Amino acid sequence: MATQPESAATANDLSLQPPEEFKKALGLFDSIMIVAGIMVGSGIFIVSAEITRQVGAAGWLLVVWAITGVLTLAAALSYGELAAMMPEAGGMYVYLREAFSPLIGFLYGWTLLTVIQTGTIAAVAIAFARFSGVAFPQISESNYLIAPIRLLPGYAISLSTAQVLALGVILLITIVNCLGVHWGKWIQNIFTMAKLTGMVALLLLGVVAWILHPQVLAANFHQAWQPQDVVGISGVSALTAFGMLVALCVSQTGSLFSADSWHDITFVAGEVRNPKRNLPLALGLGTGLVIALYMLCNLCYLAVVPLHAIQTAPNDRVATLVVDTVLPSFGKLAMGILIMVSTFGTVNALTLAGGRACYAMAQDGLFFRRAGRLNRAQVPGWALALQCVWSLVLVLPRTYDAATGQYGNLYSNLLDYVISAALLFYILTVFALFRLRRTRPDAPRPYRAWGYPWLPVLYIAGAGIVLAVLFCFRTATTWPGLLIIASGIPVYFWLRKQSRSL
Repeated sequence: MATQPESAATANDLSLQPPEEFKKALGLFDSIMIVAGIMVGSGIFIVSAEITRQVGAAGWLLVVWAITGVLTLAAALSYGELAAMMPEAGGMYVYLREAFSPLIGFLYGWTLLTVIQTGTIAAVAIAFARFSGVAFPQISESNYLIAPIRLLPGYAISLSTAQVLALGVILLITIVNCLGVHWGKWIQNIFTMAKLTGMVALLLLGVVAWILHPQVLAANFHQAWQPQDVVGISGVSALTAFGMLVALCVSQTGSLFSADSWHDITFVAGEVRNPKRNLPLALGLGTGLVIALYMLCNLCYLAVVPLHAIQTAPNDRVATLVVDTVLPSFGKLAMGILIMVSTFGTVNALTLAGGRACYAMAQDGLFFRRAGRLNRAQVPGWALALQCVWSLVLVLPRTYDAATGQYGNLYSNLLDYVISAALLFYILTVFALFRLRRTRPDAPRPYRAWGYPWLPVLYIAGAGIVLAVLFCFRTATTWPGLLIIASGIPVYFWLRKQSRSL
């Protein structure tokens, strides 16, 4: 039998090996679509109801969103320097590792995997399923295939038709993204353009309503700075100056969450063409576009329905109320479809980006080694699969309120616990900009943060005030977030020990 030449055999063996580098498949437009698409989920269409109950006036509602806009843009412009300086997979994990220590970087990556990214994927997938129920009533969180089974006091596990759909969406999107970044890119571009078009259509309806009934906007701004029907926060009334400061800070949990995850584009930096230019541009343009749309959406709400109606919108679905006011009997279905499109695209962006952080940790020996390998499609398939499995698990548990008999979702509690912890990591990352300027003054910086040092200082100060107020007035949902972070410390040292023993 003829033997194959050694060189040919070697070449064939190499062809069977997984690739070692990411495919540069994302251009500037793709990157902007990821930033915008991951920010716009379902929050902007809902959270303004809760915010108006907290601040009680049209002017203060816009101030809440303006604060969110300033903080988000300041952080994005600051992150741009770090992204251009270190354009590699991993994003914030890499920046925190390089500026402070591998432990700090790992604790962020650990929190991202256990709660932030996977919990958000689960939450947005359930939101997709809930709004699918508008068109398909059989899809509901109360239509059970397996009725809730009580496991612990206050907790249960169930399988409803809504949960089944959420599980299917997470699994489908993960499989598609494992086939290559180009598939995830095209899904993202199509769905982001669709959701942005839908938001523009919503704004046009607001303009029509304002032209036909200008008295609504005038009435909402007649007492723009006098809170009415406010919900007290830990015994502090928003009718006082200090109480309004507390209300503005606490309400940031809703608005900041609605504008969150803009930095996820940095996780896929290794797949962005010309990242030193495109990453800062995508961060600035993407966040700027979304924040502008968010401000206009809230003006649209105020132009169509009275403030009291926003506060009491059924299920907090403010956007649905707006469309139903202008186009009676059409709003529920129209907004249901728009939010389905929006949330599907958001799950895709979250899935695409999240696995790259696990990949970066594994490359440093701080995670399972398989997570640090690329599959034949040049994506971290094993890391994506792990993220998928944990996201699926988080869809199943339910919380139970014995007083009301109502079931909630476990990931909602986890996200409440970790929102302040995520804000802490954002502050540390912006502070990393100052630290790296001092410790690595000669490192190449293709882009230098606009407004440095004042804009980063503004973010650290503003976010710091919000964080301090949350720790003081939202203790039940903030301090547990530190425990989630701390739970990663023993895991870090165990993984380090395992890595050294290999």
